[in-house]
Amino acid sequence: MQSQGLRQVQKQTQNLVLAPQLRQSLKILQVPALELRSAILEELQTNPLLEELGNNDESLDANEVEASPDEIESEKTDEFPEDSPNEPEAKEKETDADSEPDAVDDIQDLDFTDEFAILKEMEEDLREHYENEFDGEAKLGNTDAQDKRKFFFDSLTSEISLQEHLIDQLKLTEITEEVRNAAEYLIGSLDENGFLNSNLSDISLISFLPLADLQEALATLQTFEPIGIASIDLQDCLIRQMNARDWQETDQYTIVKDYFPLLVRRRVPELSRKLSQPTEVIHDAIEKISELDPSPGKRFSEDNNQSISADATVEKVGDEWTISLNNDFIPRLKINRTYKELIAKGVLSSKEKEYVRNQMRAGKFLISSIDQRQNTIERITRKIIERQTGFFEEGSSKLRPMTMSEVADSIEVHETTVSRAIANKFLKTPHGTFPLKYFFTPGYSGKDGDSVSNTSVKEIIGTIIEQEDPTKPLSDRKIVDLLAEKEIKLARRTVAKYREELGISPTNLRRRY
Repeated sequence: MQSQGLRQVQKQTQNLVLAPQLRQSLKILQVPALELRSAILEELQTNPLLEELGNNDESLDANEVEASPDEIESEKTDEFPEDSPNEPEAKEKETDADSEPDAVDDIQDLDFTDEFAILKEMEEDLREHYENEFDGEAKLGNTDAQDKRKFFFDSLTSEISLQEHLIDQLKLTEITEEVRNAAEYLIGSLDENGFLNSNLSDISLISFLPLADLQEALATLQTFEPIGIASIDLQDCLIRQMNARDWQETDQYTIVKDYFPLLVRRRVPELSRKLSQPTEVIHDAIEKISELDPSPGKRFSEDNNQSISADATVEKVGDEWTISLNNDFIPRLKINRTYKELIAKGVLSSKEKEYVRNQMRAGKFLISSIDQRQNTIERITRKIIERQTGFFEEGSSKLRPMTMSEVADSIEVHETTVSRAIANKFLKTPHGTFPLKYFFTPGYSGKDGDSVSNTSVKEIIGTIIEQEDPTKPLSDRKIVDLLAEKEIKLARRTVAKYREELGISPTNLRRRY
């Protein structure tokens, strides 16, 4: 048996270490267009050799081929004289060049002090001009600028939470301080639907608040807007909303109050017998109940909708499908030639040259990574068009199975590269904007040996249910049989899974009597 204790052990292992530039390349490939712009602007702030081109500017390196990351090391000798084998001879030539009057003049030309002073004066003049213009409008009684400014700040809104909405109402309510404290505690105990799921006795034990204060606080909260807030459960919530609408003498009130379990299971025949009413009346009552809000707190939930921008657009021009990459959010970059000239003139120290060399390599690698990202997205989109031509022509029903490994093999990259390239990316098509992952889906063998994606199968199931007789809804087993007629073989549980993903109720809840 080995003795326990601390020991030093030497062993040899192999690990894959990602270089910083490789990590940056993978990040650029994976992030969407909007986040890519932020990453590039951040790099612009840290790398002084990078410059952003304007929309009408042409890159100084437009006629040159940027070195790839693999070629950068081989260019080291040509770009930086201090690394060449004939270093003493190179330095001698630099010394001779520096001694010449033209070289001195070139170095003096790099002094932009006067230009910066002129720019500063222009900035001050423009600021003074706009201030005078604004003051002049105000003196003349023209308040358009002030109105626009006020409208802008008044338009800045933020979503109010359920708790803030209830606290605002609580401030306007005349109650004792003890009840107010109990009400604030209950407001913090509401779930996302606005219900109070905990028992008041349990809350009293946990919070050390008097039960009487909690009961009075709950009764106060239940009078607040939205109606139904702070209810104990769904049934209590619906009853309170019907009380506010004076529905106490209606069939829907009786159904919710006395036969709520039958309503949940949609037992229309049983409800018809209990209320001695025809099924048409029961259906009308259920339609009325559906007008109520089952989750009054949800309207204050945080809006998780995010603004997206398509990374590529597919359009049909003539008889061909064309691809347009979205470069609107990607700054155009170039390497500042001034630093190359500084190195060539020999005015930098060895440390400064090393810094400039590293930043130049990083800048070239960033530009190359951006170009490679756009090229990869375009190649993947081209393969999607070739494989999913039926989708672009007719829609989702013609979507075919496609895997990342198939695309990776066709464009000769690794499957993980395809996975990163399509992550958080969107494609604009004639049928809408879809995530790129939408086109990668498994499938099944269909009629005549054609492959059918699971997305298309879901759409077929949805179409079958839409065309069913409401009085005789199709069971999952019957849907399996109908799909089998189309030579699409699925298990019943798979049909049930797809039906639930489509948000379609089971047979007993779809039946109309």
